[in-house]
Amino acid sequence: MPNHIASFESETGLAELRGDCARMAPHWVVPAKAAAAPVAPSLIHGVSVPPASAKLIDATAEYGG
Repeated sequence: MPNHIASFESETGLAELRGDCARMAPHWVVPAKAAAAPVAPSLIHGVSVPPASAKLIDATAEYGG
């Protein structure tokens, strides 16, 4: 396992980044999560998927086989 020692510059940069994020966080509003209602396939129009993309998705275990 390699022995990584962070330089002072990278540690300072990380601390500055964390501080920036902490100051910005209150400005970000998380919208209320709306429940997605299922849509009947007959209501979906105008969607085209290239054959290569369809094959890729079909080969993915979570979506296809």
